[in-house]
Amino acid sequence: MPVTNFITDAEALTTTLEAEFDAPVARVWAAFTTPEQLSRFFGPPTWPATFTEFDLQPGGRARYHMTGPNGELAAGQWEFVEVNEGTSFTVLDSFTDDSGNVNTEMPQMRVTYEFAPIGTGTKFTNVTYFESVEALEQVVAMGAIEGSTLAFNQLDTVLHDLREFFTGKGTQHELLSDTLVRVQRLINGPASAVWRAYTEPELIRKWMYGPDGWEVDEVEFTTTVGAKYLTSWKPVGDTEGEPFGFEGELLFIDPQHRLVTTERMVGMPGEGTVNDLTFYEEDGATLLTLMIEYPNNELRDTVLATGMVDGMEASYARLESVLTT
Repeated sequence: MPVTNFITDAEALTTTLEAEFDAPVARVWAAFTTPEQLSRFFGPPTWPATFTEFDLQPGGRARYHMTGPNGELAAGQWEFVEVNEGTSFTVLDSFTDDSGNVNTEMPQMRVTYEFAPIGTGTKFTNVTYFESVEALEQVVAMGAIEGSTLAFNQLDTVLHDLREFFTGKGTQHELLSDTLVRVQRLINGPASAVWRAYTEPELIRKWMYGPDGWEVDEVEFTTTVGAKYLTSWKPVGDTEGEPFGFEGELLFIDPQHRLVTTERMVGMPGEGTVNDLTFYEEDGATLLTLMIEYPNNELRDTVLATGMVDGMEASYARLESVLTT
């Protein structure tokens, strides 16, 4: 993980995040100052950012919003105070409403972003200055430590060519917290085609059935927020096992970019998961990133122990074959 340290200093009224990236300073600087790249990692995984304005000069502004799993928005802006090309910049960071007006009831912070060479990589230091202990405590209580750490730990896939970074790795999973799991797989095919494979029942039947010996039995799916969906599977041939299925509801949809659903096993009591799936295309390949939020770590560990990731890899390999035809 790139983030190496996070320090909260109530006496100095600061928080300091330190990270090391396996890329030269010029490349990391470009990631932090190019809106399209910054949007890929600045928000926490389940609250991705979208930068709609970016004027990198003293007095200039950057405006952004983050979109939650239910489509809710949290907006903010940077006012650039100082820019030292290639090495650092300082901003006044403010919470705003949906129209871009500063929310004066929330803290305003001065934030520095510094980039320095360390070997062939980059040492990144992010210091946030608060006006009071109460402001610091308020922002920390909102999840700033966890959110910033998760956000900047996404930067590896931005800094490197995706085909090079993921070649030979198959389906990868990371435990981000007691309840949050990230699954990633690079699919050789455009996002438009991968999106169709996820959302059209006749295509879902062709690939989404895990290991050989199973088949999709029933699919009900429409791309409408609030709609219910159902997918069930059954064994075929000599395969042993009982039919099973998953059902849920669509929470948020951004066609060809993001699909958020709830999920629970049919007939099982208790809470299910929230599955947040994003599609990012680069050079004709699509990076699938699935964030799974479990209600507790016991369920998380139980599901992972079933061989879920291996089953997903079998499906994804089959998906690539389907895309070629």
